[in-house]
Amino acid sequence: MKKIAIIAITILTLIIIGIFYITNRYLKEEPEKTQTKVGIIYNGEVNDKGWGQSHYEGINESARELDLKIVYKENVPYDQSCMDTMENMIEDGCQVIICNSFDYGDWILKVAKKHPDVVFLHATGTETGDNITTYFGRMYQMRYLSGIVAGMQTETDSIGYVAAFPISEVNRGINAFTLGVKSVNPDATVHVIWTESWTDYDSNKIAAETLIGECGVDIIAMHCDSVAPLDVAEEKGVWSIGYNMDNSKLYPNSFLTAPVWNWSTFYTPQIEKIIQGRYYSGNYWQGSETGLIKLAPLTENVKPGISTVVAEKKAMLDAGTYDVFYGPVTDNEGKIRILEGENMSDGVMLNGFDWYVEGVKIYEE
Repeated sequence: MKKIAIIAITILTLIIIGIFYITNRYLKEEPEKTQTKVGIIYNGEVNDKGWGQSHYEGINESARELDLKIVYKENVPYDQSCMDTMENMIEDGCQVIICNSFDYGDWILKVAKKHPDVVFLHATGTETGDNITTYFGRMYQMRYLSGIVAGMQTETDSIGYVAAFPISEVNRGINAFTLGVKSVNPDATVHVIWTESWTDYDSNKIAAETLIGECGVDIIAMHCDSVAPLDVAEEKGVWSIGYNMDNSKLYPNSFLTAPVWNWSTFYTPQIEKIIQGRYYSGNYWQGSETGLIKLAPLTENVKPGISTVVAEKKAMLDAGTYDVFYGPVTDNEGKIRILEGENMSDGVMLNGFDWYVEGVKIYEE
C-alpha cells in the first residue's frame, strides 16, 4: 500500500513539474508586445510655434497615452518625395501615416491604394477611402470668439488680419472673426492683407507692418503658420491675436488670446480604434464641444469684462444652441447672403465661401 502511495505521489509530482515546464516555456516564448508605429509628415517644422508644433505636441501626447512609437519627417514638399517618405515609413514598420497638410492629398491616395493594411490620417483633407480618414476642426467658432475680444479691445476701431490665401478655409475664418468683432462693436473694420504663403516669414512680416503703418490698426490677428505677425505686434506696441498655439509667454506685452488646436483629442481615440481593430474611415469636422479647438486663456492684457462675454458665447457654442453663420448675414457689398432664421450649410462653408461679410476690407496697394 505504501509502495502504491509513493508511486502515486511520484506521478503527481512529475505531472506538476511538466505543467510548470510547459507553462513556463509558453510564457517565455510568447512574443513581446510591440509598439504601434506611427509616421507623421509635416509641411513645416515641429518647433514652428504654430501649425506643425501643434500636431507634434498632440501626437506625442497620444504616444504617451497609448505607448506609441513616433517617427516624423519635417519640411516634406508636395511632390514625389512625399510619396517616397510615406513608402519609407511603411517599409520601416509604420502602421499609421499622418499627413498634416491638404496638399499631400493626391499622393496619399496613391500610396493608400498600394497599402490597404496601413491607415492614413489626413489633416484638412477632403477625399476619404477604406483606409483614409480626413479631419479638421470648426476653428471658425474660436475665431468668432477671438473677434469678440478684438472688437471690445480696440481703441481705433481698426483691426488687422494677416491671411495666407483667399480660400474657403481662410475666408470662413475672416468672416467668423469679423462677425465676432461686429457683434460687440458695429463701428469696427477688419483690414485683410493676403501673403500668398502659410509659412514665409518675410511676407507675413511685411503684411503686419503695412496694416499698422497704412491702416492704423491697433490689433493684429492672423491666419498663417508664421509667427511674424506676433513678432511685429510685440515690436510695434499693438495687440495681437495668434493662431495654432498659445504663445502668450513669448509675447507678454501684446498677446491677447488665440484660436488653438488640441490634436490629441482626435489622435488618441482614432489610433486606439486602429490598435483594437475597430477602425473605420470617415470625414470629421469637429466643433467646440469636442475640445479639438479651443480659445487660449485670455491674458492680463485683455480689458476687464471681455472674458464674461466670451464665456457666454462659448457656452452656447458648446451646447449647440448657436453657431456663427446664422442669418441675417450681409456681405461687404450690402447684399444679404444668409436670410434671418437660416444658416449656412457645411458644404458651402467648407468649399464655397468666396465672399466677405460686412466690415471686411481687403487691402489694395
